[in-house]
Amino acid sequence: MGRFRTLSARFFRRPAEEVAPELLGRFVVRDLEEERLVLRIVEVEAYLGARDRASHAWQGRRTGRNKSLYEDGGVAYVYFIYGMHYCLNVVTGRSGNADAVLLRAAEPIAGAGTMLEHRRLSRSPRPGDLAGGPGKLCQALNIDRDFDGSPLTRGALRITEGEGATPEVIVTGPRIGIAYAGEAADWPLRFAIRGHRHVSRPLPWSK
Repeated sequence: MGRFRTLSARFFRRPAEEVAPELLGRFVVRDLEEERLVLRIVEVEAYLGARDRASHAWQGRRTGRNKSLYEDGGVAYVYFIYGMHYCLNVVTGRSGNADAVLLRAAEPIAGAGTMLEHRRLSRSPRPGDLAGGPGKLCQALNIDRDFDGSPLTRGALRITEGEGATPEVIVTGPRIGIAYAGEAADWPLRFAIRGHRHVSRPLPWSK
């Protein structure tokens, strides 16, 4: 049962760039009424609050949409993008910092059949089809804005110990889809497990 031991609030109350690589290998656990869905995190991106032009909190911006970003680390920040997809972020740091880590991709561990139904896929998906992207991940777990601001240390959506990832298998690179962010677009804040087949998009990863 150790793999399903929920991470403490203290784990999340550090800078996003520290928490992000340590989330690799952890489990996202989503409890339904009659089933537990489990994904192992294999790819994440860190966002650094007001100083990060790619962040929803750039220059201290506060809106009804991003309110949960400013809470103490350990809660979910869920937003809707392109009028199509939900994205799940882990808020990190202390209240007011607005740091967060986007969960970009994950490997199915338990409940794949139900995830297939949520994703409206056939029974023979390719690697990455279930949760190999932030929108896919949320759809697979049936996550929407109702989870925005919810604690990730208890309840129906949690982050648990999982299996971890050793530093030597973690690789870094620039984040995806933020060309508008100036110099921040090149910051090496995307972290993944090297060569994992469920990563959302292969890149020439650096160490």
